[in-house]
Amino acid sequence: MQKLTLKKIAKELDVSISTVSKALSDSHEISKDTRQKIQAFAKLYNYRPNNIALSLKNKKTKTLGVIIPEIVHHFFTTVVSGIEKVANERGYNVIIGLSNESFSKEVINMDMLANGSIDGFIISVARETQLKKDFHHLHETINQGMPIVMFDRVLPEIACDKVVVDDAEGARKAVLNLIDAGCRNIGIITTEDHVSVGKLRTGGYEAALKERNIPLDEGFELKLKDELNEEENIEELAKVIATYLKDHPAIDGIFAVNEIYALSAMKAARYLGKHIPKDLKVIGFTDGMLSKYATPSLTTVSQHGKLLGEKAAFLLIERLEKDHLEPPFETIIVETELVERESTKQF
Repeated sequence: MQKLTLKKIAKELDVSISTVSKALSDSHEISKDTRQKIQAFAKLYNYRPNNIALSLKNKKTKTLGVIIPEIVHHFFTTVVSGIEKVANERGYNVIIGLSNESFSKEVINMDMLANGSIDGFIISVARETQLKKDFHHLHETINQGMPIVMFDRVLPEIACDKVVVDDAEGARKAVLNLIDAGCRNIGIITTEDHVSVGKLRTGGYEAALKERNIPLDEGFELKLKDELNEEENIEELAKVIATYLKDHPAIDGIFAVNEIYALSAMKAARYLGKHIPKDLKVIGFTDGMLSKYATPSLTTVSQHGKLLGEKAAFLLIERLEKDHLEPPFETIIVETELVERESTKQF
């Protein structure tokens, strides 16, 4: 028999994961016959609970674990504020784990928090996890009966509740806005394809061009390596974007999939003597504080991070309080909103 998990025991005996968890902790909420049957089955197959299973005690911690890729990103701070709001209203605490876009740190954080500290996870997966396509820690967490809610960067391979923004549609509307503002040579500054949200936003960009019968020029798509997102490489990022704009002087509109790319493009354009928005109009994704106070102020796609966090916390707490850890799972889509500022102003 394959490695035994709470989920496999539940399936074999036709009971819920919660019933197995409580039976193995000898909870008197479960009938004596059922407890004995589950305990005997686990013993027969030499079941050994791991850290995650050990945390599934009858007594709940009333604490949610939140794993985010970075702390300085305005979007993630707003999501956390939404999670905190709902969690506190429902009598839950929140512990934050930071992956710093690292697969190993994500795994370590989850293992550490699952060791009796929390009842369930809310997570946006690290870039490196998406690149490696190693999701064993997520599968194991779910198989041992601990619920997960994914937000923003979600994985189709993982069966769980998810909360996402309409990345593709938000990007499509942003690019249509540039076209309506008179742009005809629109570039995109995006991530490599393994980052799910970057890929979706690139798809929205391409869909908008197709919708308006504007030919796609692949040279206008700048896909940046992950390391250029790191703070110590900000000067290198600026150089790469400046070279891109210099090599494609016809570009009159830029859609950037995050705030840093958009602001870097504006800085590079000014360095090259371009006037924003007269010569180049720019839209970024994520409505952070930098967008509001940039010169000129940046038109952005707002992701409504706080609302996204509220919905993620609600989904997880509902699972926990109803002890319902099985499918069907729900995917909530939060609509984006275009916030128009000076960087796309028409003359």
